[in-house]
Amino acid sequence: MAATIREVAAHAGVSVATVSRALNGSGPVGPETRARVEAAVASLKYRPNSAARSLITRRTRMLGVLLPDLFGEFFSELIRGIDQAAQAAGYHLLLSSSHDDASDLGAALEGMHGRVDGLVAMAPKVGTQVLDDLLPENVPVVLLNTAYAGDAYGTLRIDSYGGARSAVRHLAEHGHRRIGIINGPVENFDAQERLRGYRAALSEALVPPATELEAAGDFTGLAGFTGANALLALKDRPTAIFAANDAMAVGALSALQAAGVRVPADMALAGFDDVSSTQYTNPPLTSVHVPIHEMGARAVARLVAVVGGTSELPQREKLPATLVLRRSCGCGVPVEARMAASHGSRR
Repeated sequence: MAATIREVAAHAGVSVATVSRALNGSGPVGPETRARVEAAVASLKYRPNSAARSLITRRTRMLGVLLPDLFGEFFSELIRGIDQAAQAAGYHLLLSSSHDDASDLGAALEGMHGRVDGLVAMAPKVGTQVLDDLLPENVPVVLLNTAYAGDAYGTLRIDSYGGARSAVRHLAEHGHRRIGIINGPVENFDAQERLRGYRAALSEALVPPATELEAAGDFTGLAGFTGANALLALKDRPTAIFAANDAMAVGALSALQAAGVRVPADMALAGFDDVSSTQYTNPPLTSVHVPIHEMGARAVARLVAVVGGTSELPQREKLPATLVLRRSCGCGVPVEARMAASHGSRR
C-alpha cells in the first residue's frame, strides 16, 4: 500500500503542512528540515497525489497538444520535439487529434478544460474568428502553422511561401518551363502559402501560369500518386513537379516510376518538409527542410516561460524553410544530359 503524506510527516518528525511546503515550494522550509522530508520521501517511496498537488499549486504540470492528425513522419517528429521539451521542463502531455474540424476542435478543447497549464494547437483550416471563439482565455496558447490574424494568442509558423518559392525557382533554374504542382487542401493555410510561393516563382522566372498544371491534393501519398498521373495525362505534360509535402512527393515518385518515367532524366521532382525518409528514396528526394522538431520544442519553451512567469504571450515567430538538394531535381546529373531529357520530354 502506498505511503501517505501523514506517514511521511511522522517519519520526518514534522507537520503535514511542512511536508506540503517542502514538496510544493509553497513556503519557507529550512535546509535541515527539507533534507529530513526528502529522506522520508525516499525511504517510504512516497508519490505525491497529482490531483491534490494541482489544487494547492493551481498547476497540473500538463500541456495540451491538439493536432489535425497524428499519422505520418511530420506529426511523429513534431510530437517528438514537443514531448522531449515537455519532459525536460517537468511536464506531461495530453494529446488529441482535432481532424482539422472546428466542431472536433471544440470538443477536444472541452475535454482539456481545467486539465492543462498551456496548449499547443495546430489548426490550419480554422479561421481567426472561430479560434477566438473556441480557445480558452485563461490558458496560454501557441498556434502552429495557423492562419490566425488576431492578437490574443502566440503563433509559430514555417515559411511555407518562401520554401515553396525557392524549390520552384530552383526547378526553373534547371531549365524547366512546364512545372506542375500537387497542392494540399484548398482551405489549408500551409497549402495556400505553398501555392502562392509556387506561383510567385513562376512569375519571377517569366513562366506563364497554366491552371492545368495545378493538381489537387490532400497531403497524402495517394493524392501524390493520383496527382502525378493527372499531370502525366496532359497532352503537354510538365517536365518537373513540385509536391507541396513529402508524402505526396513519394506518392508522385511511385506513379512516375510505374509509368516508366525516369526521375530526374524525364521528370524532375521536389517535395516539402524534408522528412527523414526522403534521403532514402530512389533517387533521393530534393525537398524543403522544415525544422519540425525545433518547432515543437520552441512552442513548449514559450508555454513553459509563460506558465513560469518569465515571459508573456502573444508572440509571432516565423521559422525558415531551406531547400535541400538531392538527385530527384537533377542535381548531380550533367547539365547536357539534363537539358536533353527536358527538351526531349516535350516532343
